[in-house]
Amino acid sequence: MKKSLALVAVPFYTLAMLPLASLLASCGGGDKPAAPAATAADGHDHDHDHGDGHDHDHAAEGMSGHSHGETTQLGEQEVGGFKVKASRDGDVKPGGDVPIDVWITGGAKVVSVRFWVGTEDAKGALKAKAEIEGDHWHTHAEVSDPLPEGSKIWVEIEAEGGTKTLVGF
Repeated sequence: MKKSLALVAVPFYTLAMLPLASLLASCGGGDKPAAPAATAADGHDHDHDHGDGHDHDHAAEGMSGHSHGETTQLGEQEVGGFKVKASRDGDVKPGGDVPIDVWITGGAKVVSVRFWVGTEDAKGALKAKAEIEGDHWHTHAEVSDPLPEGSKIWVEIEAEGGTKTLVGF
């Protein structure tokens, strides 16, 4: 009788541990956070971490459907000891998002960059924290609906020590 009980107990224990084992196996990346799932809203048809150093040119990889739209150069400004150059991809549509790229040179060490579309005070806007992609900062900023009159793409640069510099395009 004990022998048959042992046979039942082992499979039950094994089955009970399967969810935990699959959870641990899915973590895989150690300290690296998992890549966010792709959504129709961000135009991605694949998963990737925007901090992975790729340049968003997937045509050579057979992924020609991956497009943020035509790139518009927004200009270059010098502010707070930084030279800031910005571009956006596609159109700015209320209720959508806009991919933004910013190149920052000079000045103090940059620790964080945030973008938003709207007014300088960011009232009603959602700030998006950018990530490094190669030699520039990149993110997709949400565009509020309705979009306030006189809205711009704003870039907030936080330097080491907490000093923030703001520039609008």
